[in-house]
Amino acid sequence: MAIRTGPEGEPPDFRLALSSVRSARLRPEVTLDETPGPSRLAAYTAAFLADVSVDSAELASGRLVVLHEPGGHEAWSGDFRLVTYVRAPLEPEMVADPLLPSVGWTWLLEALDAHGAAYRAPSGTVTRVISESFGSMADEPAAAEIEVRASWTALEPDLAAHTEGWGELLCHIAGLPPLPSGVAALPSRGATRRAGPGGARPRRR
Repeated sequence: MAIRTGPEGEPPDFRLALSSVRSARLRPEVTLDETPGPSRLAAYTAAFLADVSVDSAELASGRLVVLHEPGGHEAWSGDFRLVTYVRAPLEPEMVADPLLPSVGWTWLLEALDAHGAAYRAPSGTVTRVISESFGSMADEPAAAEIEVRASWTALEPDLAAHTEGWGELLCHIAGLPPLPSGVAALPSRGATRRAGPGGARPRRR
């Protein structure tokens, strides 16, 4: 059966998915940009880059990739798969906490559940990275990061709840306190702005 497409050749469900990501309500500390998706992973792809910043200091960053296979993908058990990579610096002593990876994974699932995202088959890794300098760089302090790589199948083309849960994960990993009761998040800012070649964006100073 032929797939009905929109004016730009995209299926209606994929166009709805992108529209819902762009209109998701995120905290004001989160800036969302759009960049081309990886073309070989699915018939239709898109990607979004996010930074979490406070007073011009970047606290965390992430990438959300939307994959769509009309008619479904056997490995996904669905026709939409979301893939994310999120990273943030940590104090080096926090890296030694053996519970850190499981806590990072729990943050993702709890954030999706809290926003009512309908999903199945989540999978991923949480990695602790610590770097120490030697030789002429021996005076540099140790640096540590946490990285969350994950994917899950969305059960609906409306991805607003998924995007908002992902935004909450970014804020958790950045160490931001929860929003006070009664304070609402804002619609995404800059989601239709395209990143530069290769997905690169100028660094904010």
